[in-house]
Amino acid sequence: EPQRWADEANRHEPRLATHDRYGHRLDEVEFHPSWHRLMDVAVGEGLAGAPWADPRPGAHVARAAGLFVWSQVEAGHSCPVSMTYAVVPALRHAPELAAAYEPLLTSRAYDPGLRTPLAKRGLLAGMGMTEKQGGSDVRANSTTATPAADGTYRLCGHKWFTSAPMCDLFLVLAQAPAGLTCFLVPRVLPGGERNTFRIQRLKDKLGNRSNASSEPEFDDTVAWRVGDEGQGVRTIIEMVAMTRLDCVTGSASGMRGALVQALHHVRHRSAFGGRLIDKPLMRNVCADLAVETEAATALALRLAGAVDRGVRGDDSERAFGRLAVAVGKYWVCKRQPAVVGEALECLGGNGYVEESGLPRLYRDAPLNSIWEGSGNVQALDVLRALRRDPGSLEAFRAEIAAAAGADRRLDEAAAGLTALLGGDDLEFQARRAVERMAV
Repeated sequence: EPQRWADEANRHEPRLATHDRYGHRLDEVEFHPSWHRLMDVAVGEGLAGAPWADPRPGAHVARAAGLFVWSQVEAGHSCPVSMTYAVVPALRHAPELAAAYEPLLTSRAYDPGLRTPLAKRGLLAGMGMTEKQGGSDVRANSTTATPAADGTYRLCGHKWFTSAPMCDLFLVLAQAPAGLTCFLVPRVLPGGERNTFRIQRLKDKLGNRSNASSEPEFDDTVAWRVGDEGQGVRTIIEMVAMTRLDCVTGSASGMRGALVQALHHVRHRSAFGGRLIDKPLMRNVCADLAVETEAATALALRLAGAVDRGVRGDDSERAFGRLAVAVGKYWVCKRQPAVVGEALECLGGNGYVEESGLPRLYRDAPLNSIWEGSGNVQALDVLRALRRDPGSLEAFRAEIAAAAGADRRLDEAAAGLTALLGGDDLEFQARRAVERMAV
């Protein structure tokens, strides 16, 4: 049944309604009922903000495992689920806002529709960072934030890529008097009136078709500051780091979804005088796909463990995660398109038709490598972490050292990585260095 929901949510894409029949602004996105069924399961199972309200060790790992399983059904609805999970640590830079909204962001109740946030049973969150002139260079943002007499700000500007516009709250970057600053923008204000959030259009995307990605314009839009003025990137980067973790988990999930299809097919398909799985070359291909998928899964859950221990006060794990999440994001997300493509080839023409589900997996595969910073951005972020936080490299080396002496090839790779990181013109070699770190 969930596979049918996934198919319907992607075949019947979100529809933008800008105005009602009387010409008043609506700025609402309508989704197929199957989208809401997928969301209801995800939020109800605690895949959104629930781990932040759970003090048990391993809560974030359990949540990552659930996301890994459920995302194999459909990847698009994972976007608002991931952003809701990721918003909590950033929102805590504004304790009063966190106290008001965190209980609803960590709720297991999926409550769609634009209404007064504090009157709902549960909330979803999104983010708005990128603009036409900047893209990943968010410091080039031109959206302005003007202080108001009541302590709020008024935003004016245009965001180029804001996913899930029917979320209740958004973290947004804008230029305040003291520089780029993070703000909380609700779709509905506390008094019940709509905040100005004019959706100009929905993106016509390669994949991720079930999820609405939009271009909103702000015009005297009411916002609350999160963190200090001028510290917008430092504040929102905590949200970005959590969504990057979900990019790794989501790509590992997509790889396994493709692998399962390939293995099922070759076990039952007969050609050239026998079952495909009994052919040595096909067994080799499937084993290779399985090994890489299992490695990606193990890495994703290891990173979730680092987050779990880091939020519980383990400084070494926090330092390891600061570096390793970017490394994992770079490598696993880049490998997903190749793995899905090879799995599709195992099915041949049967995998190329929409009924198989693999074309949707293939269209979705490049997204996580682009979302929250493409490959070069991740590589540069690794270099930035190495410069600013030497402890992260020590934690990373300790992780590798735990297996020292077990295999000559691993020891040689570790020594080669040390030499590479100590070489000249490291930025030019950054991608090679990050690839070696991941492998």
